[in-house]
Amino acid sequence: MKYIKFLFLLSAFTFLIQSCDDTENGAGEKPENNFTIQGKINGAAQQKLYVEAPSDRGTIPVANAMINADGTFKLVGNVPGLGYYFLRLGEDKNNLIPVTIEPNNNLKINCQVAEFNLKPNASGTNWAKVMNEYLAQLQAFQNAQDSLMAIQKTMSKEDLNAKYYEAKEKVDAFVRKKMTQQPGNPYNIVLSMVLLPTTSFDGWNKLNLSVLEEVAQAYEQKYQGQQAAETFRSQVDQITLAYNDYAKINSGTIAAPEIAMNTPEGKLLKLSDLKGKVVLIDFWASWCGPCRKENPNVVRLYKKYEKQGFTVLSVSLDEDPNAWKAAIQKDGLIWKNHVSDLKGWKSNMPVLYGFEGIPFTVLVNREGNVIGKELRGEGLERKLSEVFKN
Repeated sequence: MKYIKFLFLLSAFTFLIQSCDDTENGAGEKPENNFTIQGKINGAAQQKLYVEAPSDRGTIPVANAMINADGTFKLVGNVPGLGYYFLRLGEDKNNLIPVTIEPNNNLKINCQVAEFNLKPNASGTNWAKVMNEYLAQLQAFQNAQDSLMAIQKTMSKEDLNAKYYEAKEKVDAFVRKKMTQQPGNPYNIVLSMVLLPTTSFDGWNKLNLSVLEEVAQAYEQKYQGQQAAETFRSQVDQITLAYNDYAKINSGTIAAPEIAMNTPEGKLLKLSDLKGKVVLIDFWASWCGPCRKENPNVVRLYKKYEKQGFTVLSVSLDEDPNAWKAAIQKDGLIWKNHVSDLKGWKSNMPVLYGFEGIPFTVLVNREGNVIGKELRGEGLERKLSEVFKN
């Protein structure tokens, strides 16, 4: 299967587009203001403060206000219901805070201009406090990343990754705790993004799923009939289905389809011939730039785990035998297991293994069963460290 990237709520709240566009186009009367953001941002005189709605069509303007000479401001606007927005200061597109505004909110901000998106000192809503705490957690995580970057040359890649995930887990643990304490809190829309899988579920904590489900249920009760609740439920259901597929694939109970092709020397080699070893089936080709870029990582991991029973079966989608052989030599693919039917995309491998692009990998255990797919880079390294730790 393909692991989808969950772009949660960036395009989900597209119902806001129609509301904003209708107002701009003069379709009907302008709706009455139903939220307020006010306070003081010292040092931000004559800058504008914007509320914008992210969407699949870019950011949609909702409201804005000019900050007075003494830093005070009052911004008013209208929202149709609970939603996910950006509160942006000035013209720097990155100087923003993710907020979850709903009707009758009166958010207060009191800070220095340099600390706007770090320490806004927000109050006035039932989600302002958790937003302040969340932004502090993000800043601590960013500081940890900066520290790791400064010393990266003194550490192994494995230790560097371990330190990174240790720092990331602190943010994840904070988010799980806050969401569990108040499942119906509006700001859980923002917090949930920390817990969502990105390109796959490798290294993803299953606890995240139960937390997301708890919030979905709370939103269905608190925001019944609102698109925020319906979108959240839909997203959690998608994640649950995808995770169940992932768990099934990685359970080690599904046999990898047989592969039987010739080596560059014309000798028949089968996947089943490698039973007893942990095998990375690596679908690649000499003409595939991303494949060639990943090859050094595969070589490094092969050298690291070869003595523990790890090997690679490289399955090429080449058509030119000379280009295939030359790429093997040039990239230093030192294992002996290279095969191809030299049919390119007319090979039955894409259909048999269910992929539409390369590089594509399948990890097979010693019994010949699938325990991972689409593994490369740090994801492959993490998976192999788990496999050979047991």
